[in-house]
Amino acid sequence: MLGGAALALPFTASAQSAWPAKPVTLVVPFPAGGGTDAFARPLAAQFAKLTGKTLVIDNRGGAGGTVGASIAAKAQPDGYTLFMGGAHHMIAPSMYPKLDYDIEKDFVPLIQVASVPQVLVVNPKHTPEANYKDMLARIRKNPGKLNYASAGAGSVHHLAGELFKIQTKTFITHIPYRGAGPALQDLIAGNVDMNFDGLGSSASHIKGGRIRALMVAGKQRNPAIPDVPSAVEVGLPDYNVSTWYGIWGPKGMPAEAQKAAIEGIRNACKTDEAKAVWAAQGASFPDVEGPQFAALISSEIARWAQVVKASGAKLD
Repeated sequence: MLGGAALALPFTASAQSAWPAKPVTLVVPFPAGGGTDAFARPLAAQFAKLTGKTLVIDNRGGAGGTVGASIAAKAQPDGYTLFMGGAHHMIAPSMYPKLDYDIEKDFVPLIQVASVPQVLVVNPKHTPEANYKDMLARIRKNPGKLNYASAGAGSVHHLAGELFKIQTKTFITHIPYRGAGPALQDLIAGNVDMNFDGLGSSASHIKGGRIRALMVAGKQRNPAIPDVPSAVEVGLPDYNVSTWYGIWGPKGMPAEAQKAAIEGIRNACKTDEAKAVWAAQGASFPDVEGPQFAALISSEIARWAQVVKASGAKLD
């Protein structure tokens, strides 16, 4: 009897310590309602359903997503604080010279969870142009008089606008906000002229008629908005911009927790419910993890550094 009880103890201890043994905090570095939230919250719902543990969304907006990243980098590396960052954080090293964290050195890249193209959107009541060609013509006739909203200086939305200006040889004024959600709401209200937004946060508003999409970045149309021409179709063959999202842990996160987190997040993203949300927002699930994810991060940092240099983009 005693021998049997003794043999059972290690298994019981292991089962109790298996990740996640308690709720996990997911730091989302933008306000609620933006593109990051559009994937974080469905992911959290499916994660809770599969693991029985809550994935608590902690929105920490500010400074183009760097405030939340700084908070997450300093979190206890016990596996119970994760960070949902993305393409924005590949731009930050070139825009913020005094960052108090390093996305490559202070985090462990776990898994890329979503990739969604940028889309040029306008308010149909505020902007009469019904297509890209007419909108571009108005921009050319009114240099500096039109503006575009972004999720903040140094965000993908900001650099998508700067890249657009470089490739079209036009000038539009950048209006930064504290997140994609507030920027999108001001576009819907008619307070700004346009937005280079992630399709994830814009899709429902496009379908609802509150905003109009004129062009989707990349070589192909997106199945979520099949009537909207691609960048290639409107004459921008090299305008390929996507907002992608991934999950990191603070440096020092235990290897077993890393492995379990990757598996738990992947399983959540592969549920039918998550797939439906991703599809509705024109997003794909890249399912890139570990070393491959780290390589993507390095290449993206180098790519956006070139765009920042060429555009002269600065913090507003």
